[in-house]
Amino acid sequence: MKENIVFFFSDQQRYDTLGCNGQSLDVTPNLDRFAKESVNFDSCFTPQPVCGPARAVLQSGLYATQTGCFANNFPLPLDCNSLARHLKKAGYNVAYVGKWHLASDTGKENHKITAIPPERRGGYDGYWMAADMLEFTSHGYGGYVFDRDNKKIEFVGYRCDEITNFGLRFIEEYDDSKPFFLMISHIEPHHQNDRSCYEGPAGSREKFANFTVPDDLKGCRGDWKEQYPDYLGCCNSLDYNFGKVVKALKDKGIYDNTMVIYSSDHGNHFRTLLSEMVLVGGKDDYKRNSFENTIHVPLLIKGNRFTPGHRCTKLVSLLDIPKTIMTAGGCKIEPEIQGIALQESDSAETWREEVYIQISESYVGRAVRTERYKYVIHAPDCKPLETLTTDVWHERYLFDLKTDPLEWNNLLHDAKYAEIKADMKQRLLRCAAQAKESIVKILP
Repeated sequence: MKENIVFFFSDQQRYDTLGCNGQSLDVTPNLDRFAKESVNFDSCFTPQPVCGPARAVLQSGLYATQTGCFANNFPLPLDCNSLARHLKKAGYNVAYVGKWHLASDTGKENHKITAIPPERRGGYDGYWMAADMLEFTSHGYGGYVFDRDNKKIEFVGYRCDEITNFGLRFIEEYDDSKPFFLMISHIEPHHQNDRSCYEGPAGSREKFANFTVPDDLKGCRGDWKEQYPDYLGCCNSLDYNFGKVVKALKDKGIYDNTMVIYSSDHGNHFRTLLSEMVLVGGKDDYKRNSFENTIHVPLLIKGNRFTPGHRCTKLVSLLDIPKTIMTAGGCKIEPEIQGIALQESDSAETWREEVYIQISESYVGRAVRTERYKYVIHAPDCKPLETLTTDVWHERYLFDLKTDPLEWNNLLHDAKYAEIKADMKQRLLRCAAQAKESIVKILP
């Protein structure tokens, strides 16, 4: 029988919050154990460090500019040949729980606090317990989602627990007549928009007060001093609930035949990089740029053709996850689907040498990252919330991540790096072409 697939997804979670990725406090004991049963993709990066666009990538297998979902509040196209539709054709039941963020359309349809109509659910026509923008229908404690029939389902407990419980209900009621795909999409550890803070479970501030300050935040302004303990509390809750999902799969007797994926949409700079915004038209809070603390995300995968306990250092992207899931499900994969099936990561003799990142909302930008270098361009005259892409760009950054992992020293004008810059420029142009973008000119 085909593998069942469970995708446990967090929001705005830094790579270094996991113990298996260097966190010194006991924040993620369940994920750390899971890392011994899975492949830990050490160099996974988001192709779009914004909530909605990253989710569009995962549901479509295309870059955000290909679907038109380059910023929040641009809905997934109704005719998108989505992940859910691919899996249904392959004989899967599909289920979705939690934050969707792909239904509302600026100035047209607003489902911020209302039910998402069936045609806006990306093909998920089975079990459904979701809200388009969970941060507006709930808080850390209490809130609501909508079920398949658009009935409001209220809850009073801690949100991460309650959202997980909706996913557990699906697993417990699974009748094994078909394989299933279940996506549990959490809002934690994303900040609570209307309160401008992180809402960890009660006691988080005390439990994680003695945190080790990440190197990228040391000496920087921002709100990390006040917010980091609750942020880690959210991550700890995610870990606790991930453990419940694993237990439920084991209790059901299906864990061994279930692919399990854990990842997040982007990281978090804790307001330390607000200077990245353009002066007119841009916005940011905790992400929306090219720096490591926002593009580097955790990724753990257990399943057939994944070596337990392996740490993979190859460059991978969230864009690879749809093709990985489709491959596990035996789907017919059309040529336009981007990315690489990560089942190939162990055996492939050659692998990509760079990942491509599209930046929006704070500024219109593109970045290419190799194992050692990062090259960033931007379009300073374009409006970040309105511009999908453009023809003419300007260089913004060149970093040597080996000698400067915190990205303090911009090497664009260093003559010693002229050849590196020229190479990175060509790499970016090739990536842009692969993403169906036409970059005509990059000005120094």
